[in-house]
Amino acid sequence: MGPITQEAELLFASSEEEGTRIDKLLAARYPDYSRSYFQYLIEQGCVLLNGEPVKKSLMPEEGDEIEVCFQAIPGPSLQPEAIPLEILFEDEHIIAVNKPAGMVVHPAPGHWSGTFVNALLAHCDGKAPGDDPLRPGIVHRLDRETSGVLIAAKTLQAHQKLIELFSNRCMEKLYLAVCCGKPANGTISAPIGRHPVHRKEMAVLGDGREAVTEFSVAAFNDKLSLVLAKPHTGRTHQIRVHLKHLGTPVLGDPVYGSDRLNQLFDPPRHLLHAYRLSFEHPITGEPMKISAPIPEDFAFWLKRLCGPSLCMSGIAQE
Repeated sequence: MGPITQEAELLFASSEEEGTRIDKLLAARYPDYSRSYFQYLIEQGCVLLNGEPVKKSLMPEEGDEIEVCFQAIPGPSLQPEAIPLEILFEDEHIIAVNKPAGMVVHPAPGHWSGTFVNALLAHCDGKAPGDDPLRPGIVHRLDRETSGVLIAAKTLQAHQKLIELFSNRCMEKLYLAVCCGKPANGTISAPIGRHPVHRKEMAVLGDGREAVTEFSVAAFNDKLSLVLAKPHTGRTHQIRVHLKHLGTPVLGDPVYGSDRLNQLFDPPRHLLHAYRLSFEHPITGEPMKISAPIPEDFAFWLKRLCGPSLCMSGIAQE
């Protein structure tokens, strides 16, 4: 990675780059830096297009002048922290853990410590691959209150291969959700994008990005259901947004859920668990199927719905 200075660099958009988002364009021009790093620079006003600040979604035209002022990312440097990890699988290339609810995956403003990345660095003697200084080893993420299987890379080769597997939709993901009401069995294809008013939220939008999720109901008790969710795409909050769109939100979800039912049942968090990842090992090609034991707070609701043996019997057949 080149030096981070406050000197501006000038470049001009080519005809081949016309129609490409500016954050993606810059990440391609400067491969030593991540797309998220350029998004940070854009948010800080450190990227100008023809002398004017831009939004990360802007698409330059041929000949446009782009000025980039490289900046160091603020906040404390990443520190390894001896945080216990429930390891589901590990070899010299990859590691998979059962992430507990409440753990943030990577550092961000307000969460500079106590994250999975801090724990990963301690586990790997301070070394993890990747070009993003705040997300070493990370190839996907789970929301803070979502528990379950989280996989990370320990080598650069594995990091690149895992990213390819996710990008090419070669990762089969199975989630468990306790929902308000009973969604219909089947597949929903509803594009998701940033909410036009509440910018921290996502929503089903006609001009959003493709989002496809397969749902099947494993149990129902007239008020709540246990739902098996298989997302075929990887949009932010995808399962939660799709279930809200169907009128059967995740119980306990403070953003997309039912305030009335959340207050009535009072769960400790949104009841979503990343139960299983199935894929081919990024280096050996060996078929992998990694499952995360269901945490106690989630198991409590399984017993209320259908009894543990019946529920797990149906899940195991998926």
